[in-house]
Amino acid sequence: MQQDLLTRAKAWLAEDPDPETRAELEGLIEAGDEGALADRFAGTLQFGTAGLRGEIGAGPMRMNRSVVIRAAAGLAAYLNARGRSGGLVVIGYDARYRSADFARDTAAVMTGAGLRAAVLPRPLPTPVLAYAIRHLGAVAGVEVTASHNPPRDNGYKVYLGDGSQIVPPADAEIAAAIGAVGPLTGVPRPDSGWETLGDEVLEAYLARTDAVLAPGSPRTVRTVHTALHGVGTSVLTAAFARAGFPAPVLVAEQAEPDPAFPTVAFPNPEEPGAMDLAFATARRTRPDIVIANDPDADRCAVAVPDPSAGGGWRMLRGDEVGALLAAHLVDRGVTGVFAESIVSSSLLGRIARKAGLGHEETLTGFKWIARVEGLRYGYEEALGYCVDPEGVRDKDGITAALLIAELASALKEKGRTLLGLLDDLALEHGLHATDQLSVRVEDLTVIADAMRRLRETPPATLAGLPVTSAEDLSQGTDLLPPTDGLRYHLTGARVIVRPSGTEPKLKCYLEVVVPVGGVEALPGARAKGEELLAALKRDLAAAAGI
Repeated sequence: MQQDLLTRAKAWLAEDPDPETRAELEGLIEAGDEGALADRFAGTLQFGTAGLRGEIGAGPMRMNRSVVIRAAAGLAAYLNARGRSGGLVVIGYDARYRSADFARDTAAVMTGAGLRAAVLPRPLPTPVLAYAIRHLGAVAGVEVTASHNPPRDNGYKVYLGDGSQIVPPADAEIAAAIGAVGPLTGVPRPDSGWETLGDEVLEAYLARTDAVLAPGSPRTVRTVHTALHGVGTSVLTAAFARAGFPAPVLVAEQAEPDPAFPTVAFPNPEEPGAMDLAFATARRTRPDIVIANDPDADRCAVAVPDPSAGGGWRMLRGDEVGALLAAHLVDRGVTGVFAESIVSSSLLGRIARKAGLGHEETLTGFKWIARVEGLRYGYEEALGYCVDPEGVRDKDGITAALLIAELASALKEKGRTLLGLLDDLALEHGLHATDQLSVRVEDLTVIADAMRRLRETPPATLAGLPVTSAEDLSQGTDLLPPTDGLRYHLTGARVIVRPSGTEPKLKCYLEVVVPVGGVEALPGARAKGEELLAALKRDLAAAAGI
């Protein structure tokens, strides 16, 4: 075994405070497992605008107590250096493996650094933490979650006092402060001194959820709900009860938190098979809609009855839900700016402009959307919706579920459906069909090679459509800061390619816009949209070599 690798592993072991990861690392050292050690010590988990996220285990390339203590110490140093000494840091956590431990370590480090720390009372949705930051006047917040990542992962998401996730340059400055942390023995970690909050913050959040609904609006829709083994069930059912909706029928197998996520391959409503149990429950109970939250309940998925779909139920795309919520808010007469990430459908801009509202595009992520001046509503295609930016400056799967339930109820009262409203939007603005080519990789060089290939040899046509402009977003634009991505505009279509910021995936976002002459033309327009999207996928995969 390389002596340097063994030296680094033993040095890490010497200061690891966790019996579980110490035992793991001791076993690897004793077994002489050079490959496993090299994987864990190939570098360090990089702190960025998504905070930290990775597989749980020993070593600097894994999520563990040592890594979390260093991250917390760096964040504390960053806050103290900016005059926030004595300020409050609120800490939330989900029900994943080690989340409670990581939250407790964070509270101890903050307390030891002269800040005040308050921990949410139990595993709760991420939007409750985002709300609590502003509600309590905190200088920062930390959420321990890996959202919809596989069961073996965990993560560490940082918010500043405005209640939004960090953006540059704060991410780099916090990363530098983490890098400057010395031996863990020098990081004070008292055994007490922080506060464990009661249910008052949750009650205040729930009281706020009522504000997203119009007074006196219909509340009759019947729902099936799945939390996908996450933390959403109790908060969503409480919010629905307060609002006066019928109690959702729960997908019993997935209603309680379980870090093993035993019934799904990936706990993400967008992944194949994740909604099977919800659809089975819906076929038994015949609700009006199905609502799913991801494990930390900041995302919201919606499915509707559709006789043409296999099993009789169809998942709506995030872009479809985004447009439906926008149309509903316009119908309610809201004012302000509608915002979306660049990978989301251009339909939102058409809806906003026709209503005389402002519209802005941002880089991917609610850390950018939440910062749009005058924001009234923001969404992105990955099932994220911000419908109450004054309360939660982040995506919120609970309030989004309430708003879609209100819309479905209003349509139900008129004998109409969400699919019918999507037809209306297609007739008014053209059929906006979206899809995604997403490639999960084991070897990250596959992603780098694909991006390099596309930059060196950009396609001239895709799906038989000429590429009218190609932008390398790493150079930035007049409206956007630099990001690793490529954007192609075609006649009647748009393609964006980017590496995922949170998973080992290359993501390609596709949109085609098909004019619709009348109701009778809708089926043909849909067929043409599907045909073009399939051709875009095929040609883009070939161009990228994936």
